[in-house]
Amino acid sequence: MSTRVRSRKLMGEINVVPYIDVMLVLLIIFMITAPLLKEGVKVDLPQAGAQPLDAAFLARHEPLIVTIDSHGRYYVNIGRGSDRPIPEAAVEARAAAVLRRDPATPVLVKADTTVPYGAVVRAMVLLQKAGAAKLGFLTDPERTKPPARQDSSGGAAGAP
Repeated sequence: MSTRVRSRKLMGEINVVPYIDVMLVLLIIFMITAPLLKEGVKVDLPQAGAQPLDAAFLARHEPLIVTIDSHGRYYVNIGRGSDRPIPEAAVEARAAAVLRRDPATPVLVKADTTVPYGAVVRAMVLLQKAGAAKLGFLTDPERTKPPARQDSSGGAAGAP
């Protein structure tokens, strides 16, 4: 009996099928988790034509933003649990701590359009008690209206 020795030829190619499988699994994971990573509280802001804050100043001082959602619940963007509602006393305590650390911190109120005026005033009073000298309001920019359509006679469309 003679034993045969087979010599195998070396393959110089990489099998990419496992890499494609891993890539597809990662793609599915990212597609599922990306919408869940959205931070913040859903608030329908009013529209106003206010001037934006100075970007250089905001780069040096992170603003303290108190959010009031449509149910009148308060949220503060600084500290643990910024996506969970907190009581009024905690709003005042967090704001006071931030303002003691940096008195130049801009303090902004972000309120839903459906929130009663009284809830916004209560938030402002809490922030003033905490030591905020100036308060600002976050708004969405005004939508520009398209110019009135002109007819062939040079007047506005629909004009008598």
